[in-house]
Amino acid sequence: MESREERTRGLMKLKLLINKLQRKLLSASREPFLDAVDEEGEIDVEGRIVPNDVKRGHFAVVAVKGGQPKRFIVEIDNLSNPAFLDLLEQAKDEYGYHQKGVLTVPCRPEELQDVISYKRTKRVTTEW
Repeated sequence: MESREERTRGLMKLKLLINKLQRKLLSASREPFLDAVDEEGEIDVEGRIVPNDVKRGHFAVVAVKGGQPKRFIVEIDNLSNPAFLDLLEQAKDEYGYHQKGVLTVPCRPEELQDVISYKRTKRVTTEW
C-alpha cells in the first residue's frame, strides 16, 4: 500500500502532466493548419500527424479494456472532470507517463462514454 506522500507525489505528477497536455492542446488549436492534408484525412502539422476529426479543443482517447479498443474524440474540458481524472490516474499506473500517440485509458468503451457523457449532461442541466 502506498503512503500518503507517494500518493501526493503521484497526484502532483499527474497534475503537471494534465497542465502540459492542456497547454499543448490549446497552443496547437491556435496554430493555423497550413500543412498538407493526406488521402486519409490526416493533417501534417510540424512533422506530426493529426487526424482531421480531432477539432480544436479536443483530443483523442482510446478505451482498451474488454473487446475491441474504441477511439473517442474528447473535449478538453474533460481534463477538469474528476471521473476522467481517475481514468488518467489509472492510465498513469498502468502505462506510465510516456505514452506515444493517442492517449490510452484502461477501461471499457462504455465506461469512457459514460464519463464523457455525464460531463456533457451535467453542463447542459446546470446551464438552464
